[in-house]
Amino acid sequence: MAILRSFGWKSLNQERIVLAIAIGLFVMAALALPGFLTTGNLVAILRSVSVLGILALGMAVVVIGRGIDLSMVAVMAMSVAWYLQMLGNGVADGTAFALVLAAVIGVGLVNGFLVAYAEVPAIFVTLASGSFVFGFVRSQLISQDAVPVPRGHWVETLGRLRLASVPPEVFLFAGLAFLAFLFLRFSRWGRFVYYAGDNPQAARNIGIPVRPMLMLRYVISALAALVAGLLTAASLQTINTRMVNSTLLYDIVLVAVIGGIGLSGGKGGVRNVLYGAALIGILLNAMTIIDIPLLYQNLIKSTILLAAIIFDGVINPRDEQTAQQGDI
Repeated sequence: MAILRSFGWKSLNQERIVLAIAIGLFVMAALALPGFLTTGNLVAILRSVSVLGILALGMAVVVIGRGIDLSMVAVMAMSVAWYLQMLGNGVADGTAFALVLAAVIGVGLVNGFLVAYAEVPAIFVTLASGSFVFGFVRSQLISQDAVPVPRGHWVETLGRLRLASVPPEVFLFAGLAFLAFLFLRFSRWGRFVYYAGDNPQAARNIGIPVRPMLMLRYVISALAALVAGLLTAASLQTINTRMVNSTLLYDIVLVAVIGGIGLSGGKGGVRNVLYGAALIGILLNAMTIIDIPLLYQNLIKSTILLAAIIFDGVINPRDEQTAQQGDI
């Protein structure tokens, strides 16, 4: 009986369930789908998981701190599009990158300031800022939806680089995941993220700089979006701003939520992002091989996201402080 109890329901949690489903889905796809285990397809899964995972890392830092960032995809697409547009117009690489980096950090600071000091709910702030970034950049700074990478540029070289047949985004994702793990688990500021997410008022009462920490989280999220955008441009040799209207944002939230990042704040970590990204990456790849129409793929993903949110609400109930905060 003791053995059964040790492997009973108490040993199960969302993280382990997601990992088990991901492994089971991988095995079933390997047995049932022709071409799934080919080197090219496995590399494609790793590549898609890496970019999605980098975005989900930024989202996780925000969500753990009891917030959400709906501007990530707009920042990702429009910052890189503006960067490539400036390069095409003859602007020096260093100048162009410095301008884009300053703009991305500025968006993160504005998001964080409005949420932390103006106390506007994060879902509205980031939805509005994402729409503004897309509209302003598309109408004022770039001339077309798809902006190509200039020939011979380092972004093009990055896209063609391979280390043991593995694209660089896989290694960058692994490195960023490790850095995020160190930040969240072993740094003082990382622990502040959990404290502020668990109970912002109590964290403020014991002297934790809750508002500056909140601004930092949105800056980290914006920088993660920039990195993901550069890797996407390197992979495709172009960046298409129409991705802002795609379901990528929902995929990011899906990875975080289904992996076990609690929407009520203060719960989760890098491991949850890894498991969630693995599950969604395998699922999307399998649906593509099966040739499920995009409409039905989106329906399946939205159903999974809704179920994950309901499940998160059951195991991580919203307390009074969460309701008052209004961050999500």
